[in-house]
This record gives sequence, structure tokens and C-alpha cells, in this order.
Amino acid sequence: MSSSHYAVFGHPVAHTLSPHIHAAFGRQTGIALRYEAIDATLATFFDALEAFAAAGGVGANITLPLKESAFALSATTTERARRAGAVNTLARIEGQWHGDNTDGAGLVRDLTERRGLDLRQRRTLLIGAGGAARGIAPSLLDAGIGELFIVNRTPERADALADTLGQPGRVHPRYLADLPSLGEFGLMINATSAGRDGRTPRLPMSLLGSRCAAVDLSYGEAAIPFLAWARASGAHEAIDGLGMLVEQAAESFALWHGVRPHTDAVYEELHARHAALVTAD
Repeated sequence: MSSSHYAVFGHPVAHTLSPHIHAAFGRQTGIALRYEAIDATLATFFDALEAFAAAGGVGANITLPLKESAFALSATTTERARRAGAVNTLARIEGQWHGDNTDGAGLVRDLTERRGLDLRQRRTLLIGAGGAARGIAPSLLDAGIGELFIVNRTPERADALADTLGQPGRVHPRYLADLPSLGEFGLMINATSAGRDGRTPRLPMSLLGSRCAAVDLSYGEAAIPFLAWARASGAHEAIDGLGMLVEQAAESFALWHGVRPHTDAVYEELHARHAALVTAD
């Protein structure tokens, strides 16, 4: 049986678990596939993607920092990709790239079904306004969160994301300097890549309500600084992005193959493998 060719593009990308996850899904569903990691910067992404397509590539996942570029080069896009202005899943259809975004669906599925969180009316703080934040914000609003406050190192990016979401009475861009005065939140999400540099976020403890769930979209070592801060600051729950990674991968797999794989066994295996890192302080 010949195998279809897939890849994940990002920079850096050597750490990614996506090839392992999709291989596991392939074994589970009896679908033969080849899935690799391709390192590409913003400058090299277009050429790398064209070379991948020329070599028979039929589907790709997109991670940092390429999600907005992937949206720009998609010939067609899904509604959820358009709402996000970012793409994390590409499918080759009739010689063109079709863009989708499965990040938000993956995050909500992990938080509500795996973690059992009720997101309804949770006052939410989103730190970051890049491709990762753009991918999840529409789905969080659809899941029924309360007000959404967006803070980013570059204020213009927060303003742009808030404008894209189109709910001015519910979505509020703010400055980093505003954080101490924003009050308590029931859900706090770190969508920045600061943890990749080992930096601990400088955030006031006053942001965390007594039932606050603190979520980092990264996993492994990159998630340690934020989650350690959240635990030390009294977060009710501190959650890394591993579950989201598995769930968004399953959404991508379903788009490509027409069947959604079961995720629990794959997640449990990866969680056990990374437990020492994820829980380190």
C-alpha cells in the first residue's frame, strides 16, 4: 500500500510531537501515511511548501511562526480560518492549498471534554495576539466565555485581533501596563512563545481568581515557566498545551482522511512520557 505524504512546518520544529501523533493515528485507523517535520522560517516557508507539494505532499500542519503566512497563501479557506486570520492545517485540493484552523476546536475539546471545564461566562485573559492566539479566540467566544481581554507585547497586534473578532462589547484589547488593574479572571491563556526562551512571565498574581484555570498553549519545557508561575500564584488548575496538540491533530487528520481518530490513548502515552517536564517547577 502506498502512503500519502504529510508534514508539519515551523521554526523551530525539531521538538514537535506531531509526526509521532499522526503515526499513531495512522496505525489506529489502518491508514498508511508518511509525516515529517520541515523547518521553515518566514523567509523560506513559501519555497519549502512549494517543494513539498512538488514532491507529492498532500497535507500539512503549520506551527509558529507561520500560521498567518499560511493563511495568506491559501487559495481557499474555511470560515473558522477566516475568522482567525490564521491557518494551521493545509490540504492540497486540485493543485491548490486549502486552509483550515483546528487549533480552537482542539483547545475547546481538551478543556471541556478531557478536563471537564465549563467555559461558559468565564472572564478570560488572552496573552498574545499572534497566530496561536488568533486560532483559538473565535472558538473560545463560540464556547460561551464571558468577556475576553487581549494583551500583547505589541499593542497594535492586540487591537488588530480584537477588530478581527468583531465583538467590541465583549472583546477588549489592553496594554501590558493595564494588567494590575484588570481584576480577576476565570480563564487565563498564554498564547505567546516566551516560555521557549525559559523566561518567566512578569504577571501580577491578582489576575488569578480562586477558580481560575491557567492554560499555556505550549507543552513540555516551553510551558514550564508560565505554569510554574500559575501554580505559585494559586491557580486552581494549570494546564499545558499537550491535550490541545493531540486534539487539533485529530481534527486535521479527520480533514485529510475523513475519519476522526480516538485521542485518549495517544494523549495518555505522551502525557506519561512528558509528565516529569510538564510538572516541574
